[in-house]
Amino acid sequence: MPPPKNGHTYVIAHRGAHEGIPENSLPAYQKAIDLGCDFVEIDLRTTLDKQFVSVHNSSIDAYVDGKSGIIKDMNLAELKALAIGKKIAEEWQNTRIPTFEEILKLCQGKIGIYLDLKDADPSALLPLIRQYKMEENIVWFMHGNDEENISKVRQNCANCFPMPDPGKESNLKDVLTKYQPKVIASGMRNCSLSFSKTVHEQEAIVFVDESKNSLEDLKLEWTKMIEWGIDGIQTDKPEALIGFLKNLN
Repeated sequence: MPPPKNGHTYVIAHRGAHEGIPENSLPAYQKAIDLGCDFVEIDLRTTLDKQFVSVHNSSIDAYVDGKSGIIKDMNLAELKALAIGKKIAEEWQNTRIPTFEEILKLCQGKIGIYLDLKDADPSALLPLIRQYKMEENIVWFMHGNDEENISKVRQNCANCFPMPDPGKESNLKDVLTKYQPKVIASGMRNCSLSFSKTVHEQEAIVFVDESKNSLEDLKLEWTKMIEWGIDGIQTDKPEALIGFLKNLN
């Protein structure tokens, strides 16, 4: 994994850099690249015709007016017909739901991918990842009790980075012992200085989701993360986080 671009902390753009841009869209991912983020977070789901798309919700209801439907019950052509950016601003009216392959093409050689495995089989994703030589540029977010999918990644891709989230700190040592991951995921409600120390003692790194909304509260939270030695921060405000990190140097 390459070193962070902005000081000592990886910047992970949650659903891309999506302030004023449709989330989980190619423009949001491109904006994260332009800002100099280290990773974009994507949410992978499987369509009815076994294609892979990045959509956070299980349905399309929140993204378009007057339409509803479950992602897994719709085929790719139906999803591609949806104008997911129109609700954000007129300039994004032609924005469409991206496929995993479109995301790989955009990100290859430019930015890493934080892959949130919502509804997709890792075994089916790996051929595409290998095609774009992105095995070492993707971290796979999975819950620590998702033994099936964590095992699929470990067994089928020796140089991939499964990133289990143990949930409560009391589960951390068991997850580290069982999977020996190089990366651990967490959220602020479960993280702590001792959590971070335990991960680092196992020669792994930890990526943490922020939990606040206002920029003032976020800066306090980012300061705490830095004090704890958190290695990567997943944020909805990547531009502000990059500025914050640069001011630390």
